Amino acid sequence: MSDAAPRGRAAVIAALWVTSALNLLYWISFFTNGAVQSSQDPVYLGFEAAFPAADAWLGITSIVCAEGLRRRRPWGMLFGIAAGSAWVYLGLMDALYSLEHGMYGHRSAEMLGEIGIEVTCLSFGPFLMWYVWRHRGWFGAYGRVSWH
Repeated sequence: MSDAAPRGRAAVIAALWVTSALNLLYWISFFTNGAVQSSQDPVYLGFEAAFPAADAWLGITSIVCAEGLRRRRPWGMLFGIAAGSAWVYLGLMDALYSLEHGMYGHRSAEMLGEIGIEVTCLSFGPFLMWYVWRHRGWFGAYGRVSWH
């Protein structure tokens, strides 16, 4: 097990915290002032309203991964893979909805925000899974994962 921290560890930890905070702010805005809503269509609003629990899971796994990275715990890798998978799932669900409902044709700041979310999810998720898996030896996660 190498003692040197993986390159980019601080940036990954920061990205996990920042994206988790932005995720929370998105939902606060969605439910309080609607500023992030790219449509007032009841189908869209119903679709989006189904995501807070899944996004909470994404936030929790991201924060636990960040803490595991900071503390160099094997469970950080496990939660990194869980968070990365949640990022991909969210990105695919949003992109498919946008494709099926012609949302990409809407020219608005809110839709640009949605596209930004999709791009982030579909790039950061795979990156995070690759990153934690590549550095599994540093985590000490070759064998059994302990929860201490």
